Amino acid sequence: MNQPASPQPDQKVNLEFNKNEDSNKQLVFQLSQRLKKVHLGGGEKRIAAHKAKGKLTARERIEYLIDEGSATVEIGAFAGEGMYPEEGGCPSGGVVVVIGYVQGRQCVIVANDATVKAGAWFPITAKKNLRAQEISIENKLPIIYLVDSAGVYLPMQDEIFPDKEHFGRIFRNNAVMSSMGIVQIAAIMGPCVAGGAYLPIMSDEAMIVDGTGSVFLAGSYLVKSAIGESIDNETLGGATTHSEISGVTDYKFANDQECLDHIRNIFDKMGATPSAGFDRKAPAAPAENPKEIYGLLPSDRVKPYDMMDIIKRLVDNSEFEPYKDLYGQSLICGLARIDGWAVGIVANQRKIVKTKKGAMQMGGVIYSDSADKAARFIMNCNQKRIPLVFLHDVSGFMVGSQSEHGGIIKDGAKMVNAMSNSVVPKFSVIVGNSYGAGNYAMCGKAYDPRLIVAWPSAQLAVMSGAAAANTLLQIQVAAAEAKGEMLTDEAKKEMFDKIKARYDEQLSPYYAAARLWVDAVIDPLETRKVISEGIRMANHAPIEKPYNVGVIQV
Repeated sequence: MNQPASPQPDQKVNLEFNKNEDSNKQLVFQLSQRLKKVHLGGGEKRIAAHKAKGKLTARERIEYLIDEGSATVEIGAFAGEGMYPEEGGCPSGGVVVVIGYVQGRQCVIVANDATVKAGAWFPITAKKNLRAQEISIENKLPIIYLVDSAGVYLPMQDEIFPDKEHFGRIFRNNAVMSSMGIVQIAAIMGPCVAGGAYLPIMSDEAMIVDGTGSVFLAGSYLVKSAIGESIDNETLGGATTHSEISGVTDYKFANDQECLDHIRNIFDKMGATPSAGFDRKAPAAPAENPKEIYGLLPSDRVKPYDMMDIIKRLVDNSEFEPYKDLYGQSLICGLARIDGWAVGIVANQRKIVKTKKGAMQMGGVIYSDSADKAARFIMNCNQKRIPLVFLHDVSGFMVGSQSEHGGIIKDGAKMVNAMSNSVVPKFSVIVGNSYGAGNYAMCGKAYDPRLIVAWPSAQLAVMSGAAAANTLLQIQVAAAEAKGEMLTDEAKKEMFDKIKARYDEQLSPYYAAARLWVDAVIDPLETRKVISEGIRMANHAPIEKPYNVGVIQV
């Protein structure tokens, strides 16, 4: 009987490629479906009710305002996802934030989504607004607020109101941004209540839509309760009141469209701003097909692969100038261009490499020589004013006696020091794993990347689900045995599975995106656009301080 022929090596490669491609495309499809759901905000019924008042939705307002066909980057689309089940959810944190263009000028746009709890502020809403202001401050970008909010969500006021990074910080930022010369324009397109009333009025210019916009420190019911005065909200703080009597607002418009048109007119006449001077040539597409990323990135996150294959599908002409490529090979460092912009890339090498001394280095692990190389490369990029791009697929730093005796902590600290003190803008892309101190060294959220995004294949945590479950299981078994309890293998497996399932949920890029640990989950094919737009916005902010790493162990 004839046996089927064994697959040839190239067939195995093609089978693996196809398997990876199917898996990653499925992840991208799931991303698109989740985004469609998020874009509905409070749902179709609430959208219909909102539009029945003659108002555009938050996303329609942004679409109308920005230049047709221009590039946009949305920040925090998944903010709040799964975080408030008892409150009925808070899609996108109840606010839409987009980096886009108005009259050719890049800016940040913040639009309350009144279909989500009438635009009320949840804790994540405040965090997302602060992130929008942070982007504006770091990059000296104008910011536009499209206000339509019922104010603080009172059942959670203790998590929104009093702390340093809560609601009040937004108004503090309004004042600081104004002193920095950052343009702030506000459009009152719905209710603007209590503390929230300060946001538009602390902006440079405030406009209001007649019949729908209103501003007051206390609404009619609270006024009646507090001082006994009977008055309707329109007379108290409507468009006519504030445009003709109080002078609180600068312009009054008949509808959303007229109001948004005026914002465009303001932007049309704004003067030029200084540039950081980052180098850019004519953009060029990668020579290698970017769509092949889907097949090159393993569906099994443990499997090794060559990160250079990914880099060649992200950079212009697939050209990359490696730095110390024969040394510290578990990190790839080098120069390239992305959409014309000069960049320094630091990427985890996922393939297993053999050193000159014959030692094998595991893929995705940072060794002493790699950390030393990366620190030097980061310093060089700062010296030359070249923005940095970090591509994460890291399990952490190497452990064990050999690494400890070789000074892994010292070399890791050197890399973290060089990266932390960078004055050039940094951008992080979480391709696969981003675990433990590896996340820190590769410019995780705590290290002020101008933008940090994740691919659907990303995982973000202290360690992998299996490693965490094994560690926690050992602790719980030891605790049980100390009490004289002996657990069966079945009980241990049940305990392990329970721990791992909970931990795996927290590894998800959507879990991270819900909490704004990453700015967005993106299709890998969007990576070039995100980095390019990020550098374009960073180019608005000239570097003012010298690069100094302070005390560093050599």
